[in-house]
Amino acid sequence: MKQLPKSLFALIMMVSVLALASCGGKSDTSSATGWNINDSEWGGFEVAEHVEQEAGPGLILVPGGTFMMGAVEEDVMYDYHSIPRRVTVSSFYMDETEVSNVHYREYLYWMKRIFGEEFPELVHKMRPDTLVWLDELAYNEPFVEYYFTHPAYNDYPVVGINWTQAKEYCNWRSDRVNEGILINEGYLEYSPDQYGADHFTTDTYLVGQYEGIEKKGKENLDPNGEETRRIRFDDGVLQPDYRLPTEAEWEYAALGIIAEGGEERFTDRKIYPWKGASLRTQEHGKWHGDMQANFKRGRGDYMGIAGNLNDNAEITAKVGSYVPNDFGLYNMAGNVSEWCLDVYRPMTSTDANDFNAFRGNIFTVKERDEEGRIAPKDSLGRLKVRELTEDEVGKRQNFRKANVINYRDGDEMSLSEYDQKTTLISDKSHVVKGGSWKDVAYFLSPGTRRYMDEDQAASWLGFRCAMIRVGSPDGMQQPAKGKKKY
Repeated sequence: MKQLPKSLFALIMMVSVLALASCGGKSDTSSATGWNINDSEWGGFEVAEHVEQEAGPGLILVPGGTFMMGAVEEDVMYDYHSIPRRVTVSSFYMDETEVSNVHYREYLYWMKRIFGEEFPELVHKMRPDTLVWLDELAYNEPFVEYYFTHPAYNDYPVVGINWTQAKEYCNWRSDRVNEGILINEGYLEYSPDQYGADHFTTDTYLVGQYEGIEKKGKENLDPNGEETRRIRFDDGVLQPDYRLPTEAEWEYAALGIIAEGGEERFTDRKIYPWKGASLRTQEHGKWHGDMQANFKRGRGDYMGIAGNLNDNAEITAKVGSYVPNDFGLYNMAGNVSEWCLDVYRPMTSTDANDFNAFRGNIFTVKERDEEGRIAPKDSLGRLKVRELTEDEVGKRQNFRKANVINYRDGDEMSLSEYDQKTTLISDKSHVVKGGSWKDVAYFLSPGTRRYMDEDQAASWLGFRCAMIRVGSPDGMQQPAKGKKKY
Protein backbone atom coordinates (compact mmCIF):
# COMPACT_ATOMS: atom_id res chain seq x y z
CA MET A 1 0.00 0.00 0.00
CA LYS A 2 1.33 3.41 -0.96
CA GLN A 3 2.30 5.57 2.03
CA LEU A 4 0.48 8.92 2.48
CA PRO A 5 2.57 12.09 2.12
CA LYS A 6 3.69 13.46 5.49
CA SER A 7 1.89 16.76 4.96
CA LEU A 8 -1.44 15.04 4.22
CA PHE A 9 -1.00 12.69 7.18
CA ALA A 10 -0.38 15.64 9.49
CA LEU A 11 -3.50 17.40 8.21
CA ILE A 12 -5.65 14.30 8.83
CA MET A 13 -4.29 13.94 12.35
CA MET A 14 -4.97 17.62 13.16
CA VAL A 15 -8.57 17.36 11.93
CA SER A 16 -9.05 14.20 14.00
CA VAL A 17 -7.77 15.88 17.15
CA LEU A 18 -10.06 18.87 16.63
CA ALA A 19 -13.04 16.57 16.04
CA LEU A 20 -12.33 14.63 19.21
CA ALA A 21 -11.96 17.84 21.15
CA SER A 22 -15.28 19.15 19.86
CA CYS A 23 -17.01 15.93 20.81
CA GLY A 24 -15.47 15.84 24.24
CA GLY A 25 -17.41 18.76 25.69
CA LYS A 26 -15.80 21.88 27.06
CA SER A 27 -12.35 22.57 25.65
CA ASP A 28 -11.51 26.05 26.99
CA THR A 29 -8.33 25.80 29.01
CA SER A 30 -6.09 28.18 30.86
CA SER A 31 -2.96 29.05 28.90
CA ALA A 32 -1.22 29.45 32.27
CA THR A 33 -2.13 26.14 33.95
CA GLY A 34 -3.75 23.93 31.33
CA TRP A 35 -6.78 23.49 33.58
CA ASN A 36 -10.26 23.62 32.11
CA ILE A 37 -12.09 26.94 32.35
CA ASN A 38 -15.82 27.17 33.20
CA ASP A 39 -15.84 23.50 34.19
CA SER A 40 -17.14 22.44 37.62
CA GLU A 41 -15.16 19.19 37.38
CA TRP A 42 -11.97 21.26 37.26
CA GLY A 43 -12.70 23.55 40.20
CA GLY A 44 -15.20 25.85 38.50
CA PHE A 45 -13.01 28.88 37.75
CA GLU A 46 -15.18 31.09 35.53
CA VAL A 47 -14.24 33.45 32.75
CA ALA A 48 -17.05 35.37 31.08
CA GLU A 49 -17.33 35.41 27.32
CA HIS A 50 -15.64 38.41 25.76
CA VAL A 51 -18.23 41.12 25.36
CA GLU A 52 -17.87 44.73 24.30
CA GLN A 53 -19.45 47.33 26.57
CA GLU A 54 -22.80 48.63 25.44
CA ALA A 55 -23.72 52.27 25.86
CA GLY A 56 -25.91 52.84 28.89
CA PRO A 57 -29.25 54.68 28.58
CA GLY A 58 -28.80 58.19 27.19
CA LEU A 59 -25.08 57.81 26.48
CA ILE A 60 -23.00 58.36 23.33
CA LEU A 61 -19.54 56.84 22.80
CA VAL A 62 -16.79 59.46 22.65
CA PRO A 63 -13.72 57.73 21.14
CA GLY A 64 -10.61 58.85 23.00
CA GLY A 65 -7.61 60.56 21.49
CA THR A 66 -5.17 63.44 21.76
CA PHE A 67 -6.03 67.12 21.39
CA MET A 68 -4.86 70.61 22.27
CA MET A 69 -6.66 71.50 25.48
CA GLY A 70 -6.96 75.13 26.45
CA ALA A 71 -7.91 78.57 25.19
CA VAL A 72 -7.95 79.26 21.45
CA GLU A 73 -8.98 82.91 21.63
CA GLU A 74 -7.64 86.00 23.36
CA ASP A 75 -8.02 85.75 27.13
CA VAL A 76 -10.41 88.68 27.48
CA MET A 77 -10.95 87.91 31.17
CA TYR A 78 -7.17 88.04 31.81
CA ASP A 79 -7.34 84.93 33.94
CA TYR A 80 -4.50 83.08 32.20
CA HIS A 81 -5.80 79.81 33.62
CA SER A 82 -6.36 77.86 30.39
CA ILE A 83 -2.90 77.60 28.86
CA PRO A 84 -2.94 75.39 25.73
CA ARG A 85 -1.22 72.01 26.09
CA ARG A 86 -1.52 68.62 24.42
CA VAL A 87 -3.28 65.89 26.40
CA THR A 88 -4.80 62.48 25.73
CA VAL A 89 -8.25 61.41 26.93
CA SER A 90 -9.37 57.79 27.22
CA SER A 91 -12.54 56.72 25.44
CA PHE A 92 -15.66 57.32 27.50
CA TYR A 93 -19.42 57.73 27.20
CA MET A 94 -21.29 60.99 27.65
CA ASP A 95 -24.93 62.00 27.80
CA GLU A 96 -26.25 62.94 24.39
CA THR A 97 -28.02 65.91 26.00
CA GLU A 98 -28.03 67.81 29.25
CA VAL A 99 -30.03 66.26 32.08
CA SER A 100 -33.58 67.56 31.71
CA ASN A 101 -36.25 68.60 34.19
CA VAL A 102 -38.20 65.38 33.69
CA HIS A 103 -35.05 63.31 34.27
CA TYR A 104 -34.43 65.09 37.55
CA ARG A 105 -38.07 64.87 38.62
CA GLU A 106 -37.83 61.10 38.17
CA TYR A 107 -34.93 61.17 40.63
CA LEU A 108 -36.87 63.23 43.17
CA TYR A 109 -39.88 60.91 42.84
CA TRP A 110 -37.67 57.94 43.72
CA MET A 111 -36.03 59.84 46.60
CA LYS A 112 -39.43 60.73 48.07
CA ARG A 113 -40.69 57.15 47.73
CA ILE A 114 -37.62 55.68 49.45
CA PHE A 115 -36.64 58.37 51.97
CA GLY A 116 -39.66 60.71 52.18
CA GLU A 117 -41.04 59.36 55.44
CA GLU A 118 -37.81 58.64 57.30
CA PHE A 119 -35.52 61.37 55.92
CA PRO A 120 -37.72 64.16 54.44
CA GLU A 121 -34.87 66.65 54.88
CA LEU A 122 -32.74 64.58 52.49
CA VAL A 123 -35.43 64.77 49.79
CA HIS A 124 -35.73 68.52 50.26
CA LYS A 125 -31.93 68.88 50.09
CA MET A 126 -31.91 67.35 46.62
CA ARG A 127 -34.54 69.70 45.16
CA PRO A 128 -33.37 72.35 42.67
CA ASP A 129 -33.01 75.87 43.96
CA THR A 130 -35.75 77.55 41.92
CA LEU A 131 -34.92 80.94 43.46
CA VAL A 132 -31.92 81.14 41.12
CA TRP A 133 -34.28 82.82 38.64
CA LEU A 134 -34.85 85.85 40.84
CA ASP A 135 -33.16 89.16 40.08
CA GLU A 136 -33.41 92.46 41.94
CA LEU A 137 -34.28 94.38 38.77
CA ALA A 138 -36.15 91.80 36.67
CA TYR A 139 -39.52 90.04 36.79
CA ASN A 140 -38.58 86.34 36.62
CA GLU A 141 -41.01 85.06 39.26
CA PRO A 142 -42.95 82.91 36.71
CA PHE A 143 -39.80 80.84 36.09
CA VAL A 144 -39.52 80.25 39.85
CA GLU A 145 -42.99 78.73 39.91
CA TYR A 146 -43.19 76.92 36.58
CA TYR A 147 -39.79 76.18 35.00
CA PHE A 148 -39.07 72.96 36.91
CA THR A 149 -42.63 71.65 37.30
CA HIS A 150 -44.72 72.61 34.26
CA PRO A 151 -44.84 69.87 31.57
CA ALA A 152 -44.12 72.50 28.91
CA TYR A 153 -40.56 72.53 30.31
CA ASN A 154 -40.19 68.74 30.66
CA ASP A 155 -37.42 68.49 28.06
CA TYR A 156 -35.59 71.65 29.07
CA PRO A 157 -32.30 71.36 30.99
CA VAL A 158 -32.62 71.27 34.76
CA VAL A 159 -30.98 74.28 36.43
CA GLY A 160 -30.57 75.40 40.04
CA ILE A 161 -28.56 72.23 40.69
CA ASN A 162 -25.36 72.50 42.70
CA TRP A 163 -22.32 70.26 42.21
CA THR A 164 -23.16 67.99 45.14
CA GLN A 165 -26.71 67.41 43.88
CA ALA A 166 -25.43 66.63 40.37
CA LYS A 167 -22.96 64.11 41.79
CA GLU A 168 -25.71 62.43 43.85
CA TYR A 169 -27.93 62.20 40.76
CA CYS A 170 -25.13 60.36 38.94
CA ASN A 171 -24.84 57.87 41.82
CA TRP A 172 -28.59 57.28 41.82
CA ARG A 173 -28.65 56.79 38.06
CA SER A 174 -25.89 54.18 38.23
CA ASP A 175 -27.93 52.11 40.66
CA ARG A 176 -31.22 52.44 38.79
CA VAL A 177 -29.63 51.41 35.50
CA ASN A 178 -28.00 48.33 37.03
CA GLU A 179 -31.13 47.39 38.95
CA GLY A 180 -33.06 47.67 35.67
CA ILE A 181 -30.55 45.43 33.91
CA LEU A 182 -30.90 42.71 36.55
CA ILE A 183 -34.71 42.93 36.34
CA ASN A 184 -34.74 42.85 32.53
CA GLU A 185 -32.29 39.94 32.42
CA GLY A 186 -34.51 37.98 34.81
CA TYR A 187 -32.15 37.84 37.79
CA LEU A 188 -34.26 40.06 40.07
CA GLU A 189 -37.93 40.76 40.51
CA TYR A 190 -38.94 44.39 40.84
CA SER A 191 -39.34 45.06 44.55
CA PRO A 192 -41.95 47.73 45.38
CA ASP A 193 -41.19 47.48 49.11
CA GLN A 194 -37.78 49.17 49.04
CA TYR A 195 -37.63 51.69 51.84
CA GLY A 196 -34.91 53.66 53.64
CA ALA A 197 -31.65 51.74 53.86
CA ASP A 198 -33.29 48.65 52.34
CA HIS A 199 -32.99 49.61 48.68
CA PHE A 200 -30.89 48.45 45.76
CA THR A 201 -27.44 49.89 45.16
CA THR A 202 -24.89 48.24 42.93
CA ASP A 203 -22.29 48.10 45.69
CA THR A 204 -24.56 46.58 48.34
CA TYR A 205 -25.90 44.03 45.86
CA LEU A 206 -22.40 42.92 44.86
CA VAL A 207 -21.27 42.38 48.47
CA GLY A 208 -24.50 40.63 49.48
CA GLN A 209 -25.99 43.41 51.63
CA TYR A 210 -29.09 43.83 49.47
CA GLU A 211 -31.41 40.86 49.45
CA GLY A 212 -34.13 41.86 46.98
CA ILE A 213 -36.35 39.26 45.37
CA GLU A 214 -34.27 36.72 43.49
CA LYS A 215 -35.98 35.52 40.32
CA LYS A 216 -33.30 33.23 39.02
CA GLY A 217 -29.65 32.72 39.80
CA LYS A 218 -26.69 32.21 37.52
CA GLU A 219 -25.37 28.66 37.36
CA ASN A 220 -22.66 28.28 39.97
CA LEU A 221 -19.72 26.18 38.76
CA ASP A 222 -18.01 26.12 42.15
CA PRO A 223 -18.28 22.45 43.21
CA ASN A 224 -18.35 23.50 46.89
CA GLY A 225 -21.03 26.18 46.48
CA GLU A 226 -24.76 26.44 45.92
CA GLU A 227 -26.34 25.44 42.60
CA THR A 228 -26.84 29.08 41.64
CA ARG A 229 -25.18 32.35 42.58
CA ARG A 230 -25.66 36.10 42.26
CA ILE A 231 -24.38 38.11 39.35
CA ARG A 232 -20.84 39.36 39.86
CA PHE A 233 -19.28 42.34 38.17
CA ASP A 234 -16.89 40.08 36.26
CA ASP A 235 -19.88 38.48 34.52
CA GLY A 236 -20.02 41.55 32.28
CA VAL A 237 -23.72 42.15 32.96
CA LEU A 238 -23.57 45.35 35.01
CA GLN A 239 -22.53 48.81 33.85
CA PRO A 240 -19.74 50.96 35.35
CA ASP A 241 -20.77 54.04 37.31
CA TYR A 242 -22.34 57.16 35.86
CA ARG A 243 -20.48 60.27 37.04
CA LEU A 244 -19.75 63.88 36.14
CA PRO A 245 -17.25 64.28 33.27
CA THR A 246 -13.78 65.57 34.01
CA GLU A 247 -12.84 68.95 32.59
CA ALA A 248 -10.56 67.31 30.02
CA GLU A 249 -13.32 64.89 28.96
CA TRP A 250 -15.88 67.68 28.68
CA GLU A 251 -13.66 69.91 26.57
CA TYR A 252 -12.57 67.03 24.33
CA ALA A 253 -16.18 65.91 23.83
CA ALA A 254 -17.31 69.47 23.08
CA LEU A 255 -14.70 69.99 20.36
CA GLY A 256 -15.66 66.75 18.60
CA ILE A 257 -12.30 66.34 16.86
CA ILE A 258 -12.26 63.40 14.43
CA ALA A 259 -9.38 62.44 12.13
CA GLU A 260 -9.82 63.61 8.54
CA GLY A 261 -9.79 61.26 5.57
CA GLY A 262 -9.11 58.22 7.73
CA GLU A 263 -5.63 59.56 8.55
CA GLU A 264 -4.12 60.70 11.82
CA ARG A 265 -4.41 64.38 11.13
CA PHE A 266 -6.62 67.36 11.79
CA THR A 267 -5.80 70.55 9.92
CA ASP A 268 -8.02 73.21 11.50
CA ARG A 269 -8.16 73.99 15.19
CA LYS A 270 -11.73 74.57 16.31
CA ILE A 271 -12.98 77.63 18.17
CA TYR A 272 -16.43 76.14 18.76
CA PRO A 273 -17.89 72.60 18.75
CA TRP A 274 -18.58 73.07 15.04
CA LYS A 275 -16.21 73.83 12.15
CA GLY A 276 -15.45 77.41 11.20
CA ALA A 277 -15.66 80.68 13.09
CA SER A 278 -19.29 81.48 12.24
CA LEU A 279 -22.04 81.22 14.83
CA ARG A 280 -24.54 80.29 12.11
CA THR A 281 -24.82 77.00 10.22
CA GLN A 282 -22.81 77.24 7.01
CA GLU A 283 -23.78 73.89 5.49
CA HIS A 284 -26.58 74.12 2.92
CA GLY A 285 -29.76 72.32 3.84
CA LYS A 286 -32.49 72.48 6.45
CA TRP A 287 -30.40 74.34 9.05
CA HIS A 288 -28.55 76.73 6.73
CA GLY A 289 -28.17 80.16 8.31
CA ASP A 290 -29.64 79.15 11.69
CA MET A 291 -27.85 79.86 14.94
CA GLN A 292 -25.78 76.90 16.08
CA ALA A 293 -26.26 77.56 19.78
CA ASN A 294 -28.47 79.28 22.32
CA PHE A 295 -26.58 82.32 23.59
CA LYS A 296 -26.80 86.08 24.13
CA ARG A 297 -25.84 87.97 20.95
CA GLY A 298 -25.17 91.18 22.82
CA ARG A 299 -26.48 93.40 25.56
CA GLY A 300 -30.25 92.99 25.72
CA ASP A 301 -30.50 90.54 22.78
CA TYR A 302 -31.37 87.04 24.05
CA MET A 303 -33.43 85.78 21.12
CA GLY A 304 -33.75 88.28 18.29
CA ILE A 305 -36.75 89.99 16.73
CA ALA A 306 -40.30 88.62 16.80
CA GLY A 307 -41.11 86.74 13.63
CA ASN A 308 -37.46 85.77 13.12
CA LEU A 309 -36.05 84.70 16.48
CA ASN A 310 -32.33 84.07 15.98
CA ASP A 311 -32.01 81.11 18.35
CA ASN A 312 -35.71 80.64 19.21
CA ALA A 313 -35.07 80.64 22.97
CA GLU A 314 -35.26 83.52 25.41
CA ILE A 315 -33.84 81.42 28.26
CA THR A 316 -32.98 77.75 27.83
CA ALA A 317 -34.08 75.58 24.89
CA LYS A 318 -35.05 71.91 24.73
CA VAL A 319 -32.08 69.63 25.38
CA GLY A 320 -32.08 68.18 21.84
CA SER A 321 -32.14 71.54 20.07
CA TYR A 322 -29.68 72.79 17.43
CA VAL A 323 -27.25 70.69 15.41
CA PRO A 324 -25.15 68.11 17.33
CA ASN A 325 -21.37 68.14 17.05
CA ASP A 326 -19.35 65.46 15.25
CA PHE A 327 -19.60 63.10 18.23
CA GLY A 328 -23.41 63.41 18.18
CA LEU A 329 -23.62 65.52 21.37
CA TYR A 330 -26.13 68.34 21.64
CA ASN A 331 -25.64 71.79 23.17
CA MET A 332 -21.94 71.51 24.00
CA ALA A 333 -22.01 75.28 23.44
CA GLY A 334 -24.81 77.44 24.79
CA ASN A 335 -28.10 76.54 26.47
CA VAL A 336 -26.59 75.88 29.93
CA SER A 337 -23.06 75.78 31.24
CA GLU A 338 -22.21 72.46 32.88
CA TRP A 339 -20.57 71.15 36.05
CA CYS A 340 -17.36 69.13 35.76
CA LEU A 341 -15.89 66.70 38.28
CA ASP A 342 -12.67 68.69 38.77
CA VAL A 343 -11.75 70.88 41.68
CA TYR A 344 -10.80 74.27 40.23
CA ARG A 345 -7.26 75.63 40.36
CA PRO A 346 -5.93 78.40 38.10
CA MET A 347 -2.78 76.49 37.15
CA THR A 348 -4.19 73.02 36.59
CA SER A 349 -3.34 73.44 32.91
CA THR A 350 0.37 73.40 33.76
CA ASP A 351 0.24 70.94 36.67
CA ALA A 352 -2.09 68.14 35.60
CA ASN A 353 -1.03 64.89 33.94
CA ASP A 354 -1.04 64.82 30.13
CA PHE A 355 -3.06 61.57 30.23
CA ASN A 356 -6.62 61.84 31.57
CA ALA A 357 -5.86 65.20 33.23
CA PHE A 358 -7.83 65.69 36.46
CA ARG A 359 -7.63 67.44 39.81
CA GLY A 360 -9.80 66.30 42.68
CA ASN A 361 -8.60 62.85 43.70
CA ILE A 362 -9.16 61.55 47.22
CA PHE A 363 -8.15 57.88 47.24
CA THR A 364 -10.51 55.74 49.33
CA VAL A 365 -11.28 52.14 50.16
CA LYS A 366 -14.40 50.48 51.55
CA GLU A 367 -14.47 50.15 55.32
CA ARG A 368 -14.03 46.64 56.70
CA ASP A 369 -14.70 45.07 60.08
CA GLU A 370 -12.08 43.41 62.29
CA GLU A 371 -12.42 40.16 60.36
CA GLY A 372 -11.75 41.84 57.02
CA ARG A 373 -15.32 41.75 55.72
CA ILE A 374 -17.05 44.76 54.18
CA ALA A 375 -18.59 46.83 56.98
CA PRO A 376 -22.41 47.01 57.18
CA LYS A 377 -24.09 49.69 55.08
CA ASP A 378 -25.10 52.99 56.67
CA SER A 379 -28.57 54.34 57.43
CA LEU A 380 -28.96 55.53 53.81
CA GLY A 381 -28.17 52.08 52.43
CA ARG A 382 -24.64 52.86 51.21
CA LEU A 383 -21.33 51.21 51.90
CA LYS A 384 -18.95 53.20 54.08
CA VAL A 385 -15.65 54.40 52.65
CA ARG A 386 -12.54 56.01 54.17
CA GLU A 387 -9.36 57.62 52.99
CA LEU A 388 -6.26 55.50 52.69
CA THR A 389 -4.00 55.83 55.71
CA GLU A 390 -0.31 56.77 55.62
CA ASP A 391 0.58 53.15 56.35
CA GLU A 392 -1.54 51.95 53.42
CA VAL A 393 0.05 54.48 51.09
CA GLY A 394 3.43 53.28 52.31
CA LYS A 395 6.26 53.64 49.83
CA ARG A 396 4.16 53.78 46.70
CA GLN A 397 5.72 55.44 43.70
CA ASN A 398 2.51 56.52 41.96
CA PHE A 399 1.15 58.63 44.86
CA ARG A 400 2.32 59.59 48.34
CA LYS A 401 -0.88 60.60 50.16
CA ALA A 402 -4.59 59.95 49.89
CA ASN A 403 -5.96 63.49 49.52
CA VAL A 404 -4.19 65.06 46.57
CA ILE A 405 -6.59 67.88 45.70
CA ASN A 406 -3.91 70.40 46.67
CA TYR A 407 -1.02 68.52 45.07
CA ARG A 408 1.52 71.01 43.67
CA ASP A 409 -0.98 73.84 43.65
CA GLY A 410 -2.92 75.62 46.34
CA ASP A 411 -1.70 73.78 49.43
CA GLU A 412 -0.49 75.69 52.47
CA MET A 413 3.14 75.46 51.41
CA SER A 414 2.49 77.10 48.03
CA LEU A 415 0.13 79.88 49.21
CA SER A 416 1.21 82.94 51.12
CA GLU A 417 -0.62 83.84 54.31
CA TYR A 418 -2.29 86.73 52.45
CA ASP A 419 -3.49 84.43 49.64
CA GLN A 420 -4.96 81.97 52.11
CA LYS A 421 -7.11 84.72 53.65
CA THR A 422 -8.27 86.46 50.46
CA THR A 423 -8.73 83.82 47.77
CA LEU A 424 -12.24 82.72 46.77
CA ILE A 425 -10.83 79.41 45.55
CA SER A 426 -11.12 76.44 47.87
CA ASP A 427 -11.37 72.67 47.75
CA LYS A 428 -15.11 73.18 47.24
CA SER A 429 -14.58 75.16 44.02
CA HIS A 430 -15.43 73.13 40.91
CA VAL A 431 -14.89 73.72 37.22
CA VAL A 432 -17.76 75.00 35.08
CA LYS A 433 -17.48 74.59 31.29
CA GLY A 434 -19.34 75.88 28.28
CA GLY A 435 -21.35 79.00 27.55
CA SER A 436 -25.04 79.38 28.34
CA TRP A 437 -28.20 81.19 27.22
CA LYS A 438 -27.05 84.09 29.39
CA ASP A 439 -23.51 84.34 27.96
CA VAL A 440 -22.00 86.11 24.98
CA ALA A 441 -20.23 84.14 22.25
CA TYR A 442 -16.81 84.24 23.95
CA PHE A 443 -17.88 81.58 26.47
CA LEU A 444 -19.15 79.22 23.74
CA SER A 445 -15.55 78.16 23.07
CA PRO A 446 -14.87 74.88 24.95
CA GLY A 447 -11.47 76.15 26.07
CA THR A 448 -12.96 78.80 28.36
CA ARG A 449 -13.32 77.85 32.02
CA ARG A 450 -15.01 79.20 35.13
CA TYR A 451 -15.72 77.91 38.60
CA MET A 452 -18.35 77.95 41.33
CA ASP A 453 -18.57 76.66 44.87
CA GLU A 454 -20.05 73.16 45.05
CA ASP A 455 -22.96 74.44 47.17
CA GLN A 456 -23.95 77.18 44.71
CA ALA A 457 -26.37 77.00 41.78
CA ALA A 458 -27.48 79.26 38.93
CA SER A 459 -30.22 79.67 36.34
CA TRP A 460 -27.62 79.22 33.59
CA LEU A 461 -25.90 76.12 35.00
CA GLY A 462 -26.83 72.45 34.51
CA PHE A 463 -24.97 69.18 33.96
CA ARG A 464 -24.73 65.91 32.07
CA CYS A 465 -23.32 62.51 33.04
CA ALA A 466 -20.40 60.46 31.75
CA MET A 467 -19.15 56.87 32.07
CA ILE A 468 -15.78 55.26 31.44
CA ARG A 469 -15.37 53.09 28.34
CA VAL A 470 -13.91 49.70 29.34
CA GLY A 471 -12.07 47.42 26.95
CA SER A 472 -11.09 48.50 23.47
CA PRO A 473 -11.24 52.27 22.85
CA ASP A 474 -13.65 52.11 19.91
CA GLY A 475 -15.39 48.76 20.32
CA MET A 476 -13.92 47.46 17.07
CA GLN A 477 -11.11 45.29 18.44
CA GLN A 478 -13.03 42.05 18.56
CA PRO A 479 -11.06 38.80 18.93
CA ALA A 480 -10.71 36.65 15.84
CA LYS A 481 -13.69 34.33 15.39
CA GLY A 482 -13.16 31.00 17.07
CA LYS A 483 -10.12 32.12 19.06
CA LYS A 484 -10.11 32.67 22.80
CA LYS A 485 -7.20 33.61 25.02
CA TYR A 486 -7.56 32.68 28.69
